[in-house]
Amino acid sequence: MLGLGDRLGIDLGTSSVVVYAWGRGIVIREPSVVAVEQRSGKVLAIGHEAQAMLGRTPGNIVASRPLRDGVIADYSITREMLSYLIRKACGTRGRVLRPLVVICLPSGATSVEQRAALDAARAAGARDAIPIEEPMAAAIGAGLPIAMPGGNMVVDIGGGTTDVAVISLGGVVVSDSLRIGGNHLDEAITRHIRRVYNLDIGERTAEAVKIQIGSAMRMSEEQQMEVRGRDFVTGLPKTVQVDSAEVREATSENISQIIDAVKAILEHTPPELAADIIERGITMTGGGALLSGTDRLLELETSIPVTVAEDPISSVAVGTGRVLEEIDMLRRQSPRTSRQH
Repeated sequence: MLGLGDRLGIDLGTSSVVVYAWGRGIVIREPSVVAVEQRSGKVLAIGHEAQAMLGRTPGNIVASRPLRDGVIADYSITREMLSYLIRKACGTRGRVLRPLVVICLPSGATSVEQRAALDAARAAGARDAIPIEEPMAAAIGAGLPIAMPGGNMVVDIGGGTTDVAVISLGGVVVSDSLRIGGNHLDEAITRHIRRVYNLDIGERTAEAVKIQIGSAMRMSEEQQMEVRGRDFVTGLPKTVQVDSAEVREATSENISQIIDAVKAILEHTPPELAADIIERGITMTGGGALLSGTDRLLELETSIPVTVAEDPISSVAVGTGRVLEEIDMLRRQSPRTSRQH
């Protein structure tokens, strides 16, 4: 019989990692950042401590994200990060205990990308690793009645990917995964500020701009904020005023691609399930769901009611926690389901 600490659900995200321990709930929520000493390859810091180093390290230390677009970009660093998370989640027993891990992957992950994530989890100390597709975990975490015969649509906007899926009777009927997420919005803001103001800013600054004044639709009262960085021309520190309208313009292309992906999935949804979705609405999860006006824009574009999950950032991790009780079902369920691109 497995004990409470023997099962972990891991939402391995591009921006952050959330760990759910069976019987205890969410126990870890840390940025997916690792600081490494270049010459020796030694890991110096992981999570919040490493994030504080982003853009602030000396030449011999590199703080970076080992995941890109929702999948592993650096296997050895990801393994180190998972090892740290498993030890932290299991406490002092982490060295002895080899937990069973349910790990979330984008619905568009290739078999090679999927195998890399599972191998990294096992090498990091998991007794076994079982994959689950992110939109399925997000739907479960958001409390959707996925086991019932009826269409449930979920749009999960993460840091590196956006997963759109229609789920019925416990399976994904049609889905798509875009390599677009919150990090791509940050990059769009960085490029805009560089082009318009000749100002170089770091990724933490770009994210702060997105969170504070970013929006998908015109605000009733446009906002401004001071942005600090390094002037490309003089090389000196400089401060500029950026307003919400230009941030919205900078990110509009990426947001339009997400809206188009949702429309494409709706076009390929069987009529009976489409009728259910019109009645039940679309549920948004992931950190991107918190961008001001995204839900309203999606509702306007699709003419379908849109709801943001109660805790969108934790939905995927909570979903993994709820399926930890159903390990046997997960072992039988293949993560490869029908997909529409």
